[in-house]
Amino acid sequence: MSRDASTPSRVVVVGAGIAGLAAAWRLRAELGASARIVVCDSASRPGGKIHTAELAGRPFDMGAEAVLARRPEGIALLREVGLGDRIVHPTAASATLRARGETVALPKDTLMGLPASPDPMAGVLSADGVRAVAAEAEKPAVRLPDDDVSLGGLVRERFGDEVVDRLVDPLLGGVYAGGADGLGLRAVLPPVAAAFDAGAATLTEAVARSLPARSSAAPVFATLPGGLGELVDRLVAGSGAELRLGEPVREVLRHPDGGWRVRLGAAAAAHAPAEPELAADAVVLAVPPPAASRLLAPLAPEAAAAYAEVELASMAVVALALPPGTELPPSSGVLIGEGERRRDSSHFTAKAFTFSARKWEHHARAGEPVLMRGSVGRFGQADVLRVSDDELVERVRSDLAELTGVTASPVDSVVTRWGGGLPQYGVGHTARVARIERAVERLDGLAVAGAALQGVGIPACVATGEAAALRLVGR
Repeated sequence: MSRDASTPSRVVVVGAGIAGLAAAWRLRAELGASARIVVCDSASRPGGKIHTAELAGRPFDMGAEAVLARRPEGIALLREVGLGDRIVHPTAASATLRARGETVALPKDTLMGLPASPDPMAGVLSADGVRAVAAEAEKPAVRLPDDDVSLGGLVRERFGDEVVDRLVDPLLGGVYAGGADGLGLRAVLPPVAAAFDAGAATLTEAVARSLPARSSAAPVFATLPGGLGELVDRLVAGSGAELRLGEPVREVLRHPDGGWRVRLGAAAAAHAPAEPELAADAVVLAVPPPAASRLLAPLAPEAAAAYAEVELASMAVVALALPPGTELPPSSGVLIGEGERRRDSSHFTAKAFTFSARKWEHHARAGEPVLMRGSVGRFGQADVLRVSDDELVERVRSDLAELTGVTASPVDSVVTRWGGGLPQYGVGHTARVARIERAVERLDGLAVAGAALQGVGIPACVATGEAAALRLVGR
């Protein structure tokens, strides 16, 4: 591209997660080979919550395991980096739900557990619960405020508690590790909010308007057979960025003569980085809310305060490789509501299981270990994670046996913990993000990206990274 005096030639990206790497990739495409792009991260590896580990000698995703295919940014990036011919989609196996002590099929015509009609709810809800969904059409029309409402509060008011506890919370738990009561409708389900704004009178009507067309045969999810770490590797190589891993960014300061100074190294570190300060024409902050708040405090106090309001949830993924021939249920997995109990009335440790050997054809290999994973951790319930990896594996195995009857001892297991890894999109989150964006827009040469802004999935994070890069080059 042709360059003018305002085009940055030195850019520092703080954060090597998917948002930061997408920003680095787009910056290279825009700035050309001569630009210096440095990506810094306190972690020892790039990728953030995309992490492909080895389980029983095979690549296995321990963080994000799929890309939402109905949103374009993730699939577009996979194709752009040369992985289009590697994209695969799930099998026809369907998800199940633990409801009222039974494992049942996930109802059709629902959006994140919200029903578009009462008909599919039998078997999941009690007779009273089904009647409550049917009666919603007779209630006064919904009028949303301009700001936001609690998703759980609205659903409880319109449908009753069962829909939240048995349907919505289990589904949201897999995405946000948080329950519906603490999440905002406009941030979590913008299509439903938009349907209300466009005149939908009831929640069932708003959900029906938001569902994909029945005729659409497009797959919902996609992944890579070698793990999504392949995308990370391509972004690192293709961006040509200098990776400064294991080097936290301590400060981002304006340079008196213009541009920025990025200071590396923890304050108490024993060894200073070889290059403790980087000069930059532009900076992308693609870090979790606590780090973003700290770095922005002297530069944009309003943005820093808004980031500080974002609460976080921790979780863990427990991957199991079961002996060859182990029979898993025919479903792609099972979601478990917080209110569900084991036979002895104790809580389940796991909130969900993914039967990877059923969900993905590349994990279904005859004569080889049977791969699957369990997810643990809900917002505000960190105690369940305060056990050793071995204890976590045993608790997850016990839940698996209770739910499926599978008791086989694993031939391999891997535990990956994501401390504070999932931002909570609470009531007012969209307004909070708007405050961040307004404040950052006043800082010439600085942009923000990441999972705390416009969505926690890979496509949403990619979108923020690319938008940050294009803002810095004046597009």
